[in-house]
Amino acid sequence: MRPLLLSLLFSLSCALPHAAVAAEQPNIVIIFMDDMGYADVGCFGAQGYQTPNIDKLAADGRKFTNFHVAQPVCSASRCALMTGCYPNRVGIHGALGPNAKHGINANEMTLAELVRQKGYATAAIGKWHLGSLPQFLPTNHGFDEYYGIPYSNDMWPYHPQAKPGVYPKLPMIENDKVVDEEITPGDQTHLTTDYTTRGVKFIEKNKDKPFFLYLAHSMVHVPLFVSDKFKGKSGKGLYVDVMMEVDWSVGQIMDTLRKNGLEENTWVIFTSDNGPWLSYGDHSGSAGPLREGKGTCWEGGTRVTGIMKWPAKIPAGTTTDTMMMTIDVLPTIAHVIEASLPEHKIDGLNCWPIVSGAPAAKNPHEFYAFYYEQNQLQAISSGDGKWKLQLPHQYRSLPPDQPKATGGKPAGYKQVKITEPELYDLYTDISESKNIASQNAEMVATLQKHAETMRAELGDSLMKQPRGAGTREAGK
Repeated sequence: MRPLLLSLLFSLSCALPHAAVAAEQPNIVIIFMDDMGYADVGCFGAQGYQTPNIDKLAADGRKFTNFHVAQPVCSASRCALMTGCYPNRVGIHGALGPNAKHGINANEMTLAELVRQKGYATAAIGKWHLGSLPQFLPTNHGFDEYYGIPYSNDMWPYHPQAKPGVYPKLPMIENDKVVDEEITPGDQTHLTTDYTTRGVKFIEKNKDKPFFLYLAHSMVHVPLFVSDKFKGKSGKGLYVDVMMEVDWSVGQIMDTLRKNGLEENTWVIFTSDNGPWLSYGDHSGSAGPLREGKGTCWEGGTRVTGIMKWPAKIPAGTTTDTMMMTIDVLPTIAHVIEASLPEHKIDGLNCWPIVSGAPAAKNPHEFYAFYYEQNQLQAISSGDGKWKLQLPHQYRSLPPDQPKATGGKPAGYKQVKITEPELYDLYTDISESKNIASQNAEMVATLQKHAETMRAELGDSLMKQPRGAGTREAGK
């Protein structure tokens, strides 16, 4: 019996290091919403409806109430998540149109290319919006599989605001092939379900090895579409119907992880690409207490729902108001799985102590920069998220006396100018309602100094510095 016992002990000693490594190689699922407001899910303050599956994700994981995107618009926001860079560093601005001849550069390392270092299977499902030419599609940037549309679903001829001949056809792409040249309104009603089905199949196919699933929903971006199984189900309008279907989708992904014994060692991240497109009224979401929405660098444009769950490592039922930004996701994942960061400069930093709930964890950034439009530096915040300086710029806002838009047709914005820097204490004034610049000259000067640092590095078209020393070209 002694040789058998020794053999058993030897086998266990060999298995333990492997198990330790495996535990540090979680499956990774990122569910990325489109135009979903900060207060569009129950646990972040949704009014009049429930999102039970997303709420359960938060209850079993960790809420991030001060989680931001780098820019409040589609392509730029996605670029920041994928590369760990401010999007203007890598030549991506705004939302790329269907006829754009540029996209994400092949020299940039994406999240998919990062995790591939460790043998991950990778899939992108849903909206891409980082270039629609073949060389810019996900399968040329580290993803084994792709299924989805290459840009926003309003860039097509069936949008209520479209003019004849202005919008091209909206194609469905699988890997690098167009499988449907023109998605019709009827096709659109199936998008959320189709994306979810593809996500489930990918998980089941790769359950025996580490995988990375990037599930980027087209909803709740206008024009809104929902499947028959949720149409009218909420009794509260089309937007809530769509949110119910998205919540169902989250439940399907989580159920699949659970059924395949993958839940314990899967890191799930749920967030949005920017805040709500408020001009669409009852076809848009809510920023809750935050000021403004999509297309602005006020909190309603950049602060988004943030939820992360990884039972093995992230404390359940917890909340943090420590600031993070999507640029931090790539270096944080790199730290956890011990992958090598790119040799070129990125802007994100490892925030694993915040994610994992380490005692007294602090944000490692001195500051964050908020750009918008064509390389306009519009705001600077302190790394801890307390102080925010709105720099002089022009932004869009809905007139307060204007009736709320209905039926998918937007109301008109007015343009508002900030002529002098405005300072806000977000710890006491999350709504950015009280400018306290005159009482805090020293903090204004500190943030202005950080702004100068960014102008030298990335430029600022508002100051007639179109480019900085640290920018790189987009792919062309």
